[in-house]
Amino acid sequence: MKKLIVVVASCLLQLSAAPASAHTEHGKPQFGGVIAEAGAAQFEIVAQDGRIVVHASNHGKPVDTAGATGKLTLLDGAAKSEVSLMPAGPNRLEGAGSLPRGAKLLIHVEWPGRKPLQGRAVAP
Repeated sequence: MKKLIVVVASCLLQLSAAPASAHTEHGKPQFGGVIAEAGAAQFEIVAQDGRIVVHASNHGKPVDTAGATGKLTLLDGAAKSEVSLMPAGPNRLEGAGSLPRGAKLLIHVEWPGRKPLQGRAVAP
């Protein structure tokens, strides 16, 4: 009987740790950018060679961006600019532009027939 209790307790401890390990990548940049949480997705916004690349994921798993469109609004002091984002791969959106250090970022992404997602971040 004592062995059974020990085995059951051990199984329960392992099961309780499983959800925590599933979220180890959640909210952590994977491509050197900044994360904007947007409900059902996370958008990592990265500036690369005059382009803004947005990687879409959900708890570390890629989110398909086929058919999606987006807009990234940059607020840098009193200056406001917008970058149009278009699909550029299985889980990426891209547009021309750069990220001024410390700028406030508002990302808005839409898929046909789905509720739009919005997230906020601050450029590193």
